Amino acid sequence: MDGGERMIPELIMITVGIIFIILGIKYRMEPLLLVPIGFASILVNIPGSELALPEGIGNVVHWIFSNLIATEVVPCLIFFCLGAMTDFGPLISNPKTFIIGAAAQLGVAVAFVLAMLIGFTPLQAASIGIIGGADGPTTIFLTTSLAPEILGATAVAAYSYMSLVPIIQPPVAMALTTKEERKIRMKKPRDVSKTEKIIFPILLTIVAGFVVPASLPLIGLLLFGNLLRESGVTERLSKTAENDFMNILTILLGLGIGGTMGAEAFLTLETLEIIALGAFAFVCSTAGGILITKLMNLFVREKINPLIGCAGVSAVPMSARVAQTLASREDRQNYILMHAMGPNVAGVIGTAMAAGLFLQFL
Repeated sequence: MDGGERMIPELIMITVGIIFIILGIKYRMEPLLLVPIGFASILVNIPGSELALPEGIGNVVHWIFSNLIATEVVPCLIFFCLGAMTDFGPLISNPKTFIIGAAAQLGVAVAFVLAMLIGFTPLQAASIGIIGGADGPTTIFLTTSLAPEILGATAVAAYSYMSLVPIIQPPVAMALTTKEERKIRMKKPRDVSKTEKIIFPILLTIVAGFVVPASLPLIGLLLFGNLLRESGVTERLSKTAENDFMNILTILLGLGIGGTMGAEAFLTLETLEIIALGAFAFVCSTAGGILITKLMNLFVREKINPLIGCAGVSAVPMSARVAQTLASREDRQNYILMHAMGPNVAGVIGTAMAAGLFLQFL
């Protein structure tokens, strides 16, 4: 094999990096993540680059991955920042949306079973299944603990599908709902008091801690960040977490994940299987959220727009925006975004709980 042929894998991965950058810049698909991931993929695949070697001089991307991402530091801190950015009011005002967030974990279970059937170990299968929750930090957190050897592939798959939410979810939603269902209007969510918003993160932390203690590194920090947001006396801390700190962590995360996309490690059959299973899991999770909402409509007086089931996955707030976009196509005056945020944040909690259950039992 001559030098040109040996470079083909690297050129493929450089092309993938360029595609990520294009998706981020031109099509605005999660640009804060896809642009740094894509650029780091280019860096580590340039032949002769020291960045392509873990022991390379000045290999900052490998250091970031090994010391901040693979040690679970960055994923947990991102949950803290996410809590400071999130309004749990829609979930508190309509607790039934917890059911939708739970049902959207269907893809996690389906991919877990399928991964074992095609030869992955239970630990690897759990790490692959959690991709169905469309939650990058949770995927990294779980894979680091259970199957670090596939961390690069699961992390890239999770964040890729998060960015492709506007492409993947609409066909599923359109196939599973009727025009009449997509036109369903929902009453404005009730106003949630400040006291409720303060009690909620404290109470949920205690409940989650007793039920699934292994989920506390994620859920605990998520709810701590939310308490800072809602308390009214820690505005400086919540603003820092919501803005500057989150931006720093996002840069580190993008560079670290992109740094795992070296051709030799990434272009394997195992990686392709993981990416395929992750896509199937994501589709199943979307379907699970929609179908449980349709089932709920058989028993409730005030009908729920099934499109908010799309938001049961953890891609906040992209999947909620997808639900709003599809609803407004049928009726421009139909506003379901705030209703969709309920299952959206419930999905974040549900995926973290699922990861905790995997950790406890596996």
